[in-house]
Amino acid sequence: MVLLSKRSGWEPTGLDAWATPGGAARWLRACAFSIVVAAGFAGPRLAQADAQADEYRVKAAFLYKFGSYIEWPSRSFARTDSPVAIGVMGANALADELAQIVAGRSVNGRAVQVRKLRPGDPIAGLHILFIGRADDGQLPEVLAAARGRALLTVTESDEALELGSMINFVVVDDKVRFDVAPPPADSGNLRISARLLGVARKVVSKSS
Repeated sequence: MVLLSKRSGWEPTGLDAWATPGGAARWLRACAFSIVVAAGFAGPRLAQADAQADEYRVKAAFLYKFGSYIEWPSRSFARTDSPVAIGVMGANALADELAQIVAGRSVNGRAVQVRKLRPGDPIAGLHILFIGRADDGQLPEVLAAARGRALLTVTESDEALELGSMINFVVVDDKVRFDVAPPPADSGNLRISARLLGVARKVVSKSS
């Protein structure tokens, strides 16, 4: 198990394992995504802050790798060299972690661009949108605006899948996992690889 803390020296190099057969499952198991701070090393407030930073570091790594298991329709990209655009709303710390992770990396041969968003900012042109807990109150409105778009929506809120999110992070036994509600295969929008579904904690079918 890899214990994730600011003092662990962990870096998302293991993400490259996702590119190999069975790599997604191995990466999920190997990292174990424990959010750990050494007992007694820091005070309660610092420990809580470090735990949240570690949680966001893992979620940022997930967000980057999700893109390798998504198939967008060609119309989603203006040009053959257009980047994969990831928007982050309500989680600036996660956006900063993500920007560090994607620097110099690519998704399916495309560069990756990270955008910090505020409620009300346009989501046109995005390929992945993460909505953090800080903007829970805006969640129904944002997910409604994303409906029908070839946009992978990722959240970390209770009942988010019921509201229309496609992937929702959950923390179980101090491990970051995710549930998936893939869009219908005939929706004409993006498709989520069966390999990603295979490492989800739970897959929820959408009727429409």
